[in-house]
Amino acid sequence: MDKNDHAKHTLEPHVLIFPTPLQGPVSCFLKLAELLCISGIHVTFLNTDYIHRPLIRHTQVLSRFRNYPNFQFETIPDGLEHDNPVSIEKLDEMIDAVNAAAKPLFRDMMISGRWSRSSERPVTVMIVDAFFSFAVELGLETSTPVFCFQTISPWEQSDELVTSVPGTQHFLRKRDLAGFCQTDDLSNMELQFVLQQALITPQTQGLILNTFEELDALVLPHIRKVCPNVYPIGPLHSLYRSRLLADTTQILENISSNSVWKEDKTCLSWLDKHPPKSVAYISFGSLATINVDQMLEIWHGLVHTGKPFLWVKRPESITGEYNESQVPNELLERTKEIGCIVDWAPQEEVLAHPAVGVFLTHSGWNSTIESIAHGVPIICWPYFYDQQVNSRFVGEVWKVGVDMKDLTCDRFIIEKAVRDVMDTRQGMFTQSATAWQNLAKESIGETGSSSKNFALLLDDIRELSSIMK
Repeated sequence: MDKNDHAKHTLEPHVLIFPTPLQGPVSCFLKLAELLCISGIHVTFLNTDYIHRPLIRHTQVLSRFRNYPNFQFETIPDGLEHDNPVSIEKLDEMIDAVNAAAKPLFRDMMISGRWSRSSERPVTVMIVDAFFSFAVELGLETSTPVFCFQTISPWEQSDELVTSVPGTQHFLRKRDLAGFCQTDDLSNMELQFVLQQALITPQTQGLILNTFEELDALVLPHIRKVCPNVYPIGPLHSLYRSRLLADTTQILENISSNSVWKEDKTCLSWLDKHPPKSVAYISFGSLATINVDQMLEIWHGLVHTGKPFLWVKRPESITGEYNESQVPNELLERTKEIGCIVDWAPQEEVLAHPAVGVFLTHSGWNSTIESIAHGVPIICWPYFYDQQVNSRFVGEVWKVGVDMKDLTCDRFIIEKAVRDVMDTRQGMFTQSATAWQNLAKESIGETGSSSKNFALLLDDIRELSSIMK
């Protein structure tokens, strides 16, 4: 290759994508990566070793992305030895290990290694999770344009209203905030970690969000006051699917899982046997845990409703010593008649199934926006972080379900909540959920807000890459 050919080659945008090594972020970042590939952008996807192992073991991502000559996977050591994705109890361990092992290697790659300015194909733009503040800082240091992709909601125990957050003065209470927002200890490590992300994000070229303009109209104007550019491109899974189906070079079978857990798709054929909106779907995501007593209360409540239920009980999600001998026989027998319990489910397909009538969830953002996109009413039992705020928005702003954060995990409360959403107020919740579903569909249409924002993101990536060269 002569010098002119090399110069022409390096003018092409090369985006490095670096997600937090957790199920939700990795899945979202992979969808964004594929959207960029379809749009002709060269993408390098950087995973830590520990999250990459279960990803390639349980999915077809390697064969799927071979369809894109402009894509490559790279991995980086992280110091973690266990093969299973982390639960919340091991989250701090994962953060410390990744910072210790990956940070210096990533720096070498960007300054003098394969992605440096002097390499054959230098990185021209980075898209990272603000969770990796060291990656953002390195981008700023090397004058490499950086976008933050936030896969939680745009939001981060009293009844007192929080009047200092514009747009939410009339409904957001202190108890709706994450735990670190309620502490008076400014040295709290969790608070400091989040503050670090919040302070560094406005220094980047922009903030990518998995939401759409209409859904978060209350807060997006205020985020835009502190961030240079904001790109709401959600619901991301819907935008991804629509673009992949519209790309004539791809086939439907290429739309497959990004799960680091093995999905049990037998639950889909089980759903096929049930009438529309008759099934309660229960999943508390990839991090949250419950204890044995809570599990039994939920189980009793579900059985008492008499409604068919599909329950995802992720391996290691039950804390303490647990085995099936602790479950009363009447629960086991009744579950054989009306229930289906799996280790992990293909959630997007489950929520898209017409049989599902309600989603009992931990209120993680991916679960929340996927449920909204498919018009499924929600029962929220939030666990931590933005889930506390998400659940309040579900009940008070979007009015697509009920927020259980103020209630104990009791079988009668669980039963009442399911009956409330599926029977007593089904019409109201279904009407509201359908209205938001329609707005979500409009947002990813040809002239929709999310489609326009994604086109703007592509333009900015190309322009920044050109300027960098």
